[in-house]
Amino acid sequence: MTPYSCMSREELEREYKSVLASYEACKAQGLNLNMARGKPAKKQLDLVSGLLTVLQKPEDCIDDGVDARNYGELAGLPCARAYWADMLGCKPEEVFVGGAASLNMMFDVVSRAYTHGLLHSPRPWCREEKVKFLCPSPGYDRHFQIGEFFGAELIPVPMTPTGPDMDLVEELVKDPQVKLIWTVPKYSNPDGIIYSEETIRRFANLKPAAPDFAIIWDNAYCVHEFKGDYVPFPDILSLCAEAGNPDMVYEFASTSKITFAGGGISCMAASEANIRYFTGIFGVQMISYDKVNQLRHVRYLKDKAHTLEIMKLHASVMAPKFECVAKWLNREIKPLGIAHWNDPKGGYFVSLFAMPGTAKRVWQLCKEAGVVMTGAGATYPYRNDPDDSNLRIAPSLPPVEELEKAMEVLCLSLRLAALEKLLR
Repeated sequence: MTPYSCMSREELEREYKSVLASYEACKAQGLNLNMARGKPAKKQLDLVSGLLTVLQKPEDCIDDGVDARNYGELAGLPCARAYWADMLGCKPEEVFVGGAASLNMMFDVVSRAYTHGLLHSPRPWCREEKVKFLCPSPGYDRHFQIGEFFGAELIPVPMTPTGPDMDLVEELVKDPQVKLIWTVPKYSNPDGIIYSEETIRRFANLKPAAPDFAIIWDNAYCVHEFKGDYVPFPDILSLCAEAGNPDMVYEFASTSKITFAGGGISCMAASEANIRYFTGIFGVQMISYDKVNQLRHVRYLKDKAHTLEIMKLHASVMAPKFECVAKWLNREIKPLGIAHWNDPKGGYFVSLFAMPGTAKRVWQLCKEAGVVMTGAGATYPYRNDPDDSNLRIAPSLPPVEELEKAMEVLCLSLRLAALEKLLR
């Protein structure tokens, strides 16, 4: 295959006619395939169906003298706090166990910062003249939506192979209006980057001007390898404490992609002072989260070692799908020189960079051919990708045979959009 940049106009026109015919043939199949979000496949949900029956008798609901069916234990069952401490490498006293969604807890933290302030806030954020959030980009669209919802000014920060551009982060936090940074430190969404140890230490040693600056450490994919062995990860809470910033970080995780999506348990890990502060606030909102669900998760998952064994089963489902994506892109797109992408070893996404100026067109072509993807631009604040280039591929939900068809459509759409631009 000849790179498009080396083709004459006549060759590009011939190629366009050929690719268009193939695209129209795919379109005529009436496909209805979805790669829009990182949803676990049915096979993955079936793998952990034992969770449904782990509590069967009334006495199964008692743990260390605590009846999970009753009120109390706002910060979570002791066994659930210990489970998450084991998973994240922190102390049980630094863990608050929540409901099914860590995103819900992140929203609550930001919401309380606006209405009442964080532990070291001089005033609630709603009384500040302006509040700014740093947004490593491409990043997680739902993080950015929270910032937009509260009216924060969203500032994009470029991603590098080792994490966010820390030179820029260190400069931006000198502004006292910068109150927060969003992060996905392991298998970042969508790039699949693991932050380097140097990057993590630079986060812990930040010197923000705002006394209530918050690092939202969304460790959603902390055990989500699908290629190779588990990658150990530093405990950000300990590093922040060592650097004299014990209250600066709020770490989140959940079992949404370990057990049931939307039916798992989540947690916030933070300094003991922060846990006390937020337990007081959350105590006005609720009496406790669903402790029966907490207990059945602990009984089923047991500990980090057993959870990693379960994640190997997930990997057996996930790996072939990412191999399918890589196969199509390497065969159909790489020789043409019209896009580049990451090669993650974990997480749920492939970050694809189409020819600049074509991502929205690629998304539209895919949609018209029956393949739904995350909206072009969604991985940037305000859905504004300055290069109109990034697309997030979420291959987890479709079976491999459907994914093959979806990737054929995507590759044809990438080629067609690039040819349209070159011929213009």
